[in-house]
Amino acid sequence: MNATLSAQPIPTPPDFSVTWERAEDALLFWQPDPLHFPEPMHPLEFDCAARGFACGFNGAAEANDVPIRAQLRRINSYFFQCFHPPMVPHEELMAMAQRFEQRAGALMGRLGERWNSEQLPEIQRNLAAMRSFDLQGASLTDLIKHWDRTVAFVERTWYIHFDLALPMLLAMSMFNDMYADLFGAENALDAYRLLQGFDNKSLETDRALWALSRTARTIPFVREVLTWSAEHEVVPLLEKRADGQAFLRDLHAFLAEYGRRSDTFAIIGVPSWIEDPTPVIKNLRDYVNRDDYDAMAEMQRLAAEREQLIAETRERLHGYPQPVVGQFEFFLKAAQEATVLQEDHNFWLDQRSLYEVRCVALEFGRRFAEAGVIGQADDVFYLTIDEVRQTAETLPWMDRQQRVAERKAEMDHFRHIMPPAAVGTPPPEAPPDNPLFRAITRFFGGPIEPASEPHMLRGNAGSAGVVRGVAKVVRSLAEASKLRQGDILVTATTAPPWTPLFATAAAIVTDAGGILSHCAVIAREYRIPAVVGTGMATTLIRDGQIIEVDGGAGIVRLVDEL
Repeated sequence: MNATLSAQPIPTPPDFSVTWERAEDALLFWQPDPLHFPEPMHPLEFDCAARGFACGFNGAAEANDVPIRAQLRRINSYFFQCFHPPMVPHEELMAMAQRFEQRAGALMGRLGERWNSEQLPEIQRNLAAMRSFDLQGASLTDLIKHWDRTVAFVERTWYIHFDLALPMLLAMSMFNDMYADLFGAENALDAYRLLQGFDNKSLETDRALWALSRTARTIPFVREVLTWSAEHEVVPLLEKRADGQAFLRDLHAFLAEYGRRSDTFAIIGVPSWIEDPTPVIKNLRDYVNRDDYDAMAEMQRLAAEREQLIAETRERLHGYPQPVVGQFEFFLKAAQEATVLQEDHNFWLDQRSLYEVRCVALEFGRRFAEAGVIGQADDVFYLTIDEVRQTAETLPWMDRQQRVAERKAEMDHFRHIMPPAAVGTPPPEAPPDNPLFRAITRFFGGPIEPASEPHMLRGNAGSAGVVRGVAKVVRSLAEASKLRQGDILVTATTAPPWTPLFATAAAIVTDAGGILSHCAVIAREYRIPAVVGTGMATTLIRDGQIIEVDGGAGIVRLVDEL
């Protein structure tokens, strides 16, 4: 939100001084987004996100009369965002909020219908068009034209993303509000048990990976290789024998369907599973020697429990006025559809779609590296959208190696520095207490109360249950091999490609996120405790510590001080 001129700027840490792109930016309130972007971002990644937010978030907000606008800045390599009301007279702002309230009901009521009949078919058409272009065979002139189409694809993808995401989050949050109004808010997680046990693309991916591990168990050589070999050795070893090659064909079929993803949200600078199947092989290793887990049976059990709880809840509603009962049923249906779409939209929009953008960028990178204007193909991610086009138009005359080196050095420097919780100028007033801001807070996570005793860490309740175990701090899927069955996963954030680890971990603790974050939603599906949004778990907790996770209370206790 805009700050008044009399407000005092937020002091910045000595190691994170800010040089503002525009002088007026210093008067706004900027926050990082560790839930989606906990690490420094490549310039090309950020540029895609900035174009996406400008066309996506703000476009969808304007189309739906949402009284919020967003701006993004890349500050010291980190993603920072500012949400503020549109610059209109107060009367128009109030009228806009009323129109959105009326429109939101219609949007929530058609979540599943719009996704299945309009949004997903368009996404699939756009993906097919992107894949049909011959990247390697295209002339440079045609590739440059395709770059323009790719930028338009990014903008449209983000528009669909936010056109779905705003009513999706609102549906889950408003269902929680109504449940608490009807039955009390003593247990923040009760309402979400009525949303459990529905299939989604994240769980489907996990089941396909589990099925692949069952195949591996039937081939002694493959099982032996997965059990005893380092992850990077598995593929070369399997290639040496016919039975190993047969399994690799199954693995490649899995990757073709589910491997267009990396270990992060909406990031194009990180290799996909197709390029580096190490995360898949790590999970296969964990699964192959397990016979105590049946993913489909577990989902059916959760669904049966959900239906029993819904029946009991409807019994409790006997005697309530019919409009109240009708409103409860409306929000229940919308929230159930939203819970599925939270994972499905990520599969199609944040993962598959941006994988296609990565492929286009890497083709430019390959050609730039061959011409000697950058050192290697993935150096292209250190350029901006416009710089990619300019470099291609003048190839091979525009040397980018010095610029790439400077930006690499900047990212390497700030990678070891935690960005502050906010920069700029505080807003003149607290955010309004309305359904939209409550939904956003439940997704990103709200302010955390200080710990009431030593060796305690507080966060947001994510998934109920109490577990004590060995903590493993995993900062990326490249480090996931340290996680063993029964360990507690401690990480900055989780994205859907992390979901297979939920079958290995006994509990999860994150730095970022709220009760509606991906981590919390999927932890509830796996019935493992989760405390999310602690802010400092990866800083305070060390590998090998014994910790206790109370997911219902949002508390982590450091039992063993290393």
